Amino acid sequence: MSQARTSPARTFAAHAILIVYTVIALFPVLVVVMNSFKSRKAIFRSPLSPPTGETFDMIGYETVLSQGNFPLYFQNSVIVTVVALAIVLIFGAMAAFALAEYRFRGNTLMGLYLALGIMIPIRLGTVAILEMMVASGLVNTLTALILVYSAQGLPLAIFILTEFTRQISDDLKNAGRIDGLSEYRIFFQLVLPLLRPPMATVAVFTMIPIWNDLWFPLILAPAESTKTVTLGAQLFLGQFVTNWNAVLAALSLAILPVLVLYLIFSRQLIRGITSGAVK
Repeated sequence: MSQARTSPARTFAAHAILIVYTVIALFPVLVVVMNSFKSRKAIFRSPLSPPTGETFDMIGYETVLSQGNFPLYFQNSVIVTVVALAIVLIFGAMAAFALAEYRFRGNTLMGLYLALGIMIPIRLGTVAILEMMVASGLVNTLTALILVYSAQGLPLAIFILTEFTRQISDDLKNAGRIDGLSEYRIFFQLVLPLLRPPMATVAVFTMIPIWNDLWFPLILAPAESTKTVTLGAQLFLGQFVTNWNAVLAALSLAILPVLVLYLIFSRQLIRGITSGAVK
C-alpha cells in the first residue's frame, strides 16, 4: 500500500525534474534563435523577449549568406560529419563483432586498450597529430578532419556496440553458419540490423562533438576552402566589433542538422538507451 501511495508522487517528482532540466537545457538555444531574428538594438535592449513587428529583422541571415562563404562551410561540415560518422559506425560495429564473437589471446586486453580512448582526450595529442598531418601533406584538407574524428569516435562506438553484440543470440549466428553464410554475411545480414538502436545512440553521441568542434578545424583546416560552420562563424567575431546578428544567425543555422538527426533517430536512440539499461 505504501508503495502504491508513493508511486504517483515519485512519478510526479521525476517528471518535474526532467521538465526543469529540459527547460534549462533548451533555454540558451531558444534565446539564440529568438535573437537571431531581431535587430542589433533589440538584442541588447531585451535579449529575453521574442521578436515583435518592430524588432524583427533578418539582417543576420542576410549577412551570413552574403559575407564569407557560409554554404561552403556548411557543406564542409556535412561532408566531414557524414563520412566520419559512417566510418565510426561501420568499423566500430565490425570491431565490436570481432571482440564479442571471437575468443583470441589478448581479447580482453584489446578491449581495455580501446576503452582508454574514452578516458584520454584526443586533444592531448594535438601536436603529434599536427606533425603527422604536415608530414602526410593533409593539412587544410577535409581528410585530416575525417581521420581525426574517426579516431576520436571509434573507442566509444566499440565500447557500446560490443556490449550489445554480446547480447545477440548465438543460435541466430550458428543457424546462419549452418546455412553456409560467411562471417561477413552473418555480420551484415544478421547482426548489423539488430544493432540499429545502439548504432543510433552512437551516431548522436558521435555527431554532436564533431559538428560543434572548433579546435581541430582551427588547427588542421583553417583555409577558406576547408572551413567548417563553427570556424566560419568566427568571421563575425572581431577584437573590437562583433556582428552579433550574424553570429546568432550562423549558430541558429548550425543547430538545424543536430535537430534533424535527433528527430530521425530519436526512437532508435531511446530504444538503444533503455534496452541497455534494462538488460
